[in-house]
Amino acid sequence: MKRTIAVVSAGLRQPSSTRMLADRLADAARRELKQLGAEVDVELIELRDHGHDLVNNLFAGYPSAELRRVHEIVARADALIAVTPTFNASYNGLFKMFVDVLDDTILMDKPVLIAATGGTGRHSLVLEHALRPLFSYLHAVVVPTAVFAAPEDWGAGDTAQGSLVHRIDRAAGELAREVDRRDKPVHGDPFDDPTPFEHMLAGE
Repeated sequence: MKRTIAVVSAGLRQPSSTRMLADRLADAARRELKQLGAEVDVELIELRDHGHDLVNNLFAGYPSAELRRVHEIVARADALIAVTPTFNASYNGLFKMFVDVLDDTILMDKPVLIAATGGTGRHSLVLEHALRPLFSYLHAVVVPTAVFAAPEDWGAGDTAQGSLVHRIDRAAGELAREVDRRDKPVHGDPFDDPTPFEHMLAGE
């Protein structure tokens, strides 16, 4: 079966440790799903490329054509990997804007792997105090293992029990198993079956 993983990276700079972590998580999830017999496509979304569209969406109340395409990628994906840098003990504003303009049912029952980067390991609580409650509120299925990467993690030994590689592989395995036991998501376009104008006028 063909599976699609949407990967959202809210990094602001290039190169970005947030994007680096997103790529590693995506590669690990692809590998785990292939071991379960699935063909896998990965759709990467760099939020920095859509910053202006996100602001305009907040002001206008509707997305641009390009941002609508991004929403469709997330809606039709079998799973989401969401990675943000840590700003003031939470996700950054770019990430928050993206979540704010998503349809509030788009992530319902969708497997999600949450991850974050930060300047020190003390910021790792962002995962449990900010990201997990956010996605739980949106009725997503957040896998148990969340991944945080501080600068010192990038140099950790691959075989160390607490290494970044170990956490990435464990989280990716959890995500793959959640995806494998689900049917492909069915996403309907609300414009496919609009309410007739006369019904709206009648208050129906």
